[in-house]
Amino acid sequence: MKNNSTSLSGLPSSTRIGVIGGGIMGNGIAAVALRAGHPVSLHDSRTEALDKAAEAIENIVARWVKRGDLQPADHAEYRARLNLVPTLEGLNDCGLVIEAIIEDLKIKQTVFSALEQVVSREAILASNTSSISITAIGAGMQHPERLVGMHFFNPATVLPLVEIVSGEATDPQIAELIANTAAAWGKSPVHCRSTPGFIVNRVARPFYGEAMLALQERACSKGTLDAALRDAGGFRMGPLELMDLIGHDTNFAVTRTVYNSFFQDPRYKPSLLQQALVDANWLGRKSGRGFHSYADGAPAPTVELAATTDAPQQAVFMGKFAGIEELIALANEHDLSVEHLAGQGVIVLGDVQLLPSNGLTATRIAAESATPNVVLFDASIDYRKATLIVLAKADQCSDQALNKAVGFFQKLGKNVTIIDDIPGLLVLRTLCMLANEAAEAVCHGIASAADVDTAMIKGVNYPMGPLAWADQFGSQNVVSVLDHLAEAYPDGRYRSSALLRRKALTDSRWINSSQLAEEQQ
Repeated sequence: MKNNSTSLSGLPSSTRIGVIGGGIMGNGIAAVALRAGHPVSLHDSRTEALDKAAEAIENIVARWVKRGDLQPADHAEYRARLNLVPTLEGLNDCGLVIEAIIEDLKIKQTVFSALEQVVSREAILASNTSSISITAIGAGMQHPERLVGMHFFNPATVLPLVEIVSGEATDPQIAELIANTAAAWGKSPVHCRSTPGFIVNRVARPFYGEAMLALQERACSKGTLDAALRDAGGFRMGPLELMDLIGHDTNFAVTRTVYNSFFQDPRYKPSLLQQALVDANWLGRKSGRGFHSYADGAPAPTVELAATTDAPQQAVFMGKFAGIEELIALANEHDLSVEHLAGQGVIVLGDVQLLPSNGLTATRIAAESATPNVVLFDASIDYRKATLIVLAKADQCSDQALNKAVGFFQKLGKNVTIIDDIPGLLVLRTLCMLANEAAEAVCHGIASAADVDTAMIKGVNYPMGPLAWADQFGSQNVVSVLDHLAEAYPDGRYRSSALLRRKALTDSRWINSSQLAEEQQ
């Protein structure tokens, strides 16, 4: 479909926008379109839903006025541009209609087939689906070329990301027009092909999956696990508390959909731990209990911190590893005697070998090197900003030797937690799997590297894009960690992307940092 009547700079603000669905997402999308200056028609077949929708949108606009984002005089004008319509026929004059209803393929196909009979031939149709194939939805339409995915993130009025999803039949000009329209609405659009999970729901699976595997192996307490990814890794929330916020029914359903859509690929295998929560109706915050308790007066999750101990007198840094410059600078700032010598990446504390995790266990490294006092420390996106360091010791390592490693990081002003000696610890295995999944999406032409990273930053508040992190850590190091994990868990979950392996050969960068920064403004 070629829509030559409309500029590819985006739909003009005079275009009436239709929204189907008076729930949280539909209301948020309607408010965003109103704020961009469009007249909006909101449809829901339930009268009570329309009444609640009008009230919800009124409250959204009132909050904008209270914050000073809008002038009080604009409040009434916004309401005047909102039209509540109880039938699909009320959307007949819309130039763009966005569906935001239940995640059910047959229902969506029925709605779009009916909608085609109502709107003009030039109208563009969009679905806010988060998991259903745009190609499959469009298969029931007479003109699937005018259907595009326009996936907002909840709350739509706050989160900037919109995934612009092209099905097999979607006209590229339509996708570009809708991306430009989303940008004009103050959003950050990214393009992707219609595949299971699109960008965010696919690439984010390891953030949840690796946490549940570590929990299943009893590596540490639930509170410690969340703290590791949050306070050591730099993520806004820990994976368990984030799943509790999302709701385990929703998160588990998405994981199952992605897993089955990829023909039971072990990368996306659901967890029995999460299924048990769903079976128990412990759905997280909305039910009062999930991985953590949200009952009134419930204590905060316990983070198991190491006791304070004396710092070693000297630290000898040898060779290079990701973050070594930050750690040397911190050691100097905290008056610790430091030497930096040539050699393999290690921090020597007397008789202790303090090593960055590389996917092997400390116990294996100690056995193969005939050096009993081996302690591993976990990765961090930024060791300077991190308030927590995760350690694991070899089974052969003495408690006195472990205390030297603890004291070293405490001297740098960090809290320390000690977990069981599992491959890849907590942060490293998560970051490597996120980078691997992002690489696979790029490899398969789902989205560009820049769009993948933008999606993860803008859609789920990651501290940096997974491919930009791979640039920082080194693609060859990511592949090495994944190979070590694949050796420990030989079920195919940790196989590295073919494109990631090719990048590792030359260690070429995934992301042009200046370009990405400009695109994310």
